[in-house]
Amino acid sequence: MLEMIRNSIKILFRKKTRTLLTLLGILVGVSSVIIINNISQCGSDALTSEIDELGMGGLSVMLKNQNAPLAQNELKAIQSLSYVEYAMPLMFESTDVSIHKEKSPIYLWGIDKSAKDVINLQLIHGRFINTGDLSTYAKNCLIDQSLAKKYYGTDAVTGKKLLINSGGVTNEYRIVGVVKTGGGILENMMGSFIPSFMYIPYTTLQENLSTGNYSQIAVKIKPGYDDDKAGENIIRLIERNAGAPGAYMVTNLSKQKENIGNIIRIFTLVLTSVGIVSLFVAGLSIMNVMLVSVTERTREIGIKKALGASRKIIVFEFLSEALMITLAGAVAGILFGTLISWIGASLLGLTLVPKWDIIMGVMLFSLLVGVIFGIYPALKAACLKPVDALRTI
Repeated sequence: MLEMIRNSIKILFRKKTRTLLTLLGILVGVSSVIIINNISQCGSDALTSEIDELGMGGLSVMLKNQNAPLAQNELKAIQSLSYVEYAMPLMFESTDVSIHKEKSPIYLWGIDKSAKDVINLQLIHGRFINTGDLSTYAKNCLIDQSLAKKYYGTDAVTGKKLLINSGGVTNEYRIVGVVKTGGGILENMMGSFIPSFMYIPYTTLQENLSTGNYSQIAVKIKPGYDDDKAGENIIRLIERNAGAPGAYMVTNLSKQKENIGNIIRIFTLVLTSVGIVSLFVAGLSIMNVMLVSVTERTREIGIKKALGASRKIIVFEFLSEALMITLAGAVAGILFGTLISWIGASLLGLTLVPKWDIIMGVMLFSLLVGVIFGIYPALKAACLKPVDALRTI
């Protein structure tokens, strides 16, 4: 068997150009599948991480009917539930900030002292919003790291002051902390389109907007409890307490993460199908090459059969040639695809973790293609009659 494999390799090297072109077809198909799946995996991991950092986890309770209350009573009712780990009021305003007389669009969030536990804020310098800030309606803020570096050249900017336009009025705020709210793929690719985030006490933003309601209540459910069921129970509770059926809605932000992942997987499947089609096209080229080889070696086949070579031996010899081409192309495609993926991930600041199940799956599928498209030429060679084959000049 080893001798047959050696002979197959020698025969392939006789026609180097033809073998190389066939091998390149396999390489393109395999590398495209590897690159597509690596891009999908990196993108999915990066988006999931980014969404987590932006606080898109857990539940968000909002108003559908603006005449209904969403304030302290609703917050306390939600906090009283045994399966609620944290519940925090959130205020929101899309506005702008002035730093060194330059304006920049921002998303202004009103938060309380539990923000770090609910929306995953990572403190770099200074402190978080505290109880004193909330009770005194303090003009204190947390600034995004990228915004600080853009206008101050450093993220160590606690104690500095800036102007925030909130509720149509511009006031001076003091920076008490710097937080990291992104810095991943979204900021790298869409930094000029996505405004920076800034945070102030929710009581201050309520006063600026002259409202007693919250924009929403962010809820983090304890591990092991179903988020969807928790959301339904929360809505029933606050609707009953407020006497306002149909006035509230809950969004499962964790579910949105899953939906994004599903969309990515669908696109990956579609694009992977394109790569698989290219593998089949490469398989056709293998069949074509092997049929040409059968024609060129008809006399050789006749001599082998006349000397006692069985059909199985002839089939195995030609099939091994097809598998050698496929194996070489698949290995080269995996290495090339992984290299390109790694370069792309490095440029985008992403981490590439090779998926061995994908690599092995592509390898086995490539070999299957080699068998499928190599079996017909092998059987054709095995079925040649020695007398007819020896007559061929």
